Amino acid sequence: MKKKFNVTGMTCAACQAHVKKAVESLEGIESVNVNLLQNTMDVSYKEDVCSIKNIEDAVSKAGYKASLPKEKIEIKEKDNSLLNLIISIIFLFILMYFSMGHMMWGWPIWDIFNMHYSKMGFALIQFLLVLPIIYLNRGYFIRGYKRLFKGPTMDSLIAVGATASILYSIYALFSIAYDPSDSKMLHMSLYFEAAGMILVFVSLGKYLENLSKKKTSKSLESLYSLAPKNARLLKNGIEVIVGVEDIHVGDIVIIKKGDVIPVDGIVKKGNASINQANITGESIPVYKVENDILYSSTTVENGYIEMEATKVNEDTTFAHIIHLVEEAANSKAPISKLADKIAGIFVPIIFIIAILVFIANFLYVQFNNLDYVTTNAFEVAFNYAITVIVIACPCALGLATPVAIMVGTGKGAENGLIIKNAEILERTGKIDTVVFDKTGTITIGHPIVTDITINDEILSKIYSIELLSNHPLSKAIIEYAENKNLKKYLVKDYQALDGMGLKAKVVDNEYYIGNIKGINEPMDYSNLEDEGKTVLYIKENDNFLGIIAVRDEVKENSKEAISLLKDMNIHVVMLTGDNEKTANAISKMVGIDTVISNLLPSQKAEVIDSLKKDGKLVSMVGDGVNDAVALAKSDLGIAIGSGSEAIRENSDIVLVRNDILDVVNAIMLSKRTVFTIKLGLFWAFFYNFICVILASGIFYHISKGSFQMKPEYGSIAMSISSVSVVLNALSINFFKLKRSKNIIEEKKEEEEIMNKVVIPVEGMMCKHCKAHVEEACKNVLGVEDAVASLEDKNVTVTLNKDVSIDTLKNAINEAGYEAK
Repeated sequence: MKKKFNVTGMTCAACQAHVKKAVESLEGIESVNVNLLQNTMDVSYKEDVCSIKNIEDAVSKAGYKASLPKEKIEIKEKDNSLLNLIISIIFLFILMYFSMGHMMWGWPIWDIFNMHYSKMGFALIQFLLVLPIIYLNRGYFIRGYKRLFKGPTMDSLIAVGATASILYSIYALFSIAYDPSDSKMLHMSLYFEAAGMILVFVSLGKYLENLSKKKTSKSLESLYSLAPKNARLLKNGIEVIVGVEDIHVGDIVIIKKGDVIPVDGIVKKGNASINQANITGESIPVYKVENDILYSSTTVENGYIEMEATKVNEDTTFAHIIHLVEEAANSKAPISKLADKIAGIFVPIIFIIAILVFIANFLYVQFNNLDYVTTNAFEVAFNYAITVIVIACPCALGLATPVAIMVGTGKGAENGLIIKNAEILERTGKIDTVVFDKTGTITIGHPIVTDITINDEILSKIYSIELLSNHPLSKAIIEYAENKNLKKYLVKDYQALDGMGLKAKVVDNEYYIGNIKGINEPMDYSNLEDEGKTVLYIKENDNFLGIIAVRDEVKENSKEAISLLKDMNIHVVMLTGDNEKTANAISKMVGIDTVISNLLPSQKAEVIDSLKKDGKLVSMVGDGVNDAVALAKSDLGIAIGSGSEAIRENSDIVLVRNDILDVVNAIMLSKRTVFTIKLGLFWAFFYNFICVILASGIFYHISKGSFQMKPEYGSIAMSISSVSVVLNALSINFFKLKRSKNIIEEKKEEEEIMNKVVIPVEGMMCKHCKAHVEEACKNVLGVEDAVASLEDKNVTVTLNKDVSIDTLKNAINEAGYEAK
């Protein structure tokens, strides 16, 4: 059983480690992943051994709160955080006015609060003004002391630092009350403003940090916003508005212009131009007619359709994409393991360092006559011990990895790269060998017949056999034969011969169509193969009849992508079941040096194994269907396809846009994200190391008192550390991905296809009717051309502007015909 929990009360990497440890200690727990960025926890557990209540109780005992996502928690606290911060800042400003305003800047002040006239009034007003700040930020004390002896966290550091400052100041306040003349000059040793500044600056830092965190979740939120909340159902001929969650398989959904398609389905009636860029990556809308597939979250640009729901709720294509992106964002990269281990022991170490700093400073000042020290040894030691505690918060350490992972996977999702988890994201950048399948990956995947030496009678029989296959080469022959309107035959004993071709009986004769392996006599069609064409040999019984040559055009950006991979010192290999000459011809076109041809699907997997044994880190790029074994065998399986089917295959990354350049983008994005994580971790370690040294008092003594570090300065430095790590991760958003140089030309070509609308028309009986319908459509502003068909009973309208379907239908109806 796997469950996601919301976790509240976590503020740093130490909190994250404590929650994880508490849940892992339960019997029946298989895996725990705690996300500090999203305040969530994914738990896999044995349902018969462990329960949700056990998990929630374990988190509660650790000092935090866990609940299932459906329970809305901490809403009020989140809503009040900004208000509390503003009020705290106001009180801090007033506190600073009374404690330092007159002394440093000569601001006017009443004598009763002036340190020169009333030391008690001076101390008392500061005590009263710090109380509201303490109350508004009491959460640090509650959480900090709750965890102090169970496993201290950032809140423990803040609570101890602020408490020590306040208690010492209260001691000074009572001492002044006992001795109004303040012979010990304790009014100069008040830390009320330091405690207030610690709490306010830490809260300000957390608020800015949360704002930055929200920006990192922007990609996921933008994905969620693509899903509509309501839909139109057709029930008993009446249009009814329902929630998307109430749609069931088989329901008829009405989709109008501007609507977002709520579920997956097929068109039952009507036609429309659909923008499905977020699913397939196609930048220009696709024209859909009856029986075409529709994807959830895509948008109707123009038209009207009635669709039958085939996949709903969590089963839709879009829901699956969301699930993958969420899993990736919540997962942990191996690089974060060191940070997690250090975070778990970091706070206790800081307390030990603070004690040592106190002892060292106290002894050094106490037993040396230092003319630059104007206070007693205890106060100097106390100041630097508190500063060490406050400045060394491990927030940045806990944020460096999850924020970068969230931004990196979100950036990928926005650009059609579905990376399934953080471990895969990290591994992608280490790939040194990329293996490509040929058909549909390097080539377009839509072969066409270029040469044929058999007559139409034989072609009809071959066509009948090919109808039973879904191979791309079969589709080329089917398309060619259907354009010639050839008849179909009954096919018997159909066989798909692995690595060879097809065999079947038609009209009592056995036919073979496939590669040279099925032909017993020598053949030479090397001239066709040298042109990159695949030659399919045909025989009837044992007699060779002729050939059909098919060519699959190379994708326009394949050469560019392979060149970029080579520039990154990545070894590129092409695998294909095609013959050697055809494979070599294709490889020369795109610049691949290593080609292995004549391979069965199982042999492709063997090649992957061989490369891995040579110490290579191998990525296999295929269509996600025919290359399932090779994808699974590789270190990194990349499925390149429309996204709907490829996502369900054994791949680690899905390239939704069907763009080979995205292989390069995935590797570059991985490298950039890992670099950002390393930079963030280095900054968190280095910054804390330097800050602890600065806070220890060493430079105070070296500079003879010129350089001083106070607790309030430590709180500012700590906040800067956390915010800078988050901003560093956000820089991934500015990373530029590669895009095809020919994208503008492709858009223009697709646009021509997109601007066609087919409208069924009843009542056309002759050529005159045909002409009337065409003329009626052409008279509509925005119509470039109209061609009616008596056989198909429809009219195909080409548009050069945005024209509604209803306008066209009205024009046809007014001409005396019935537009459907």
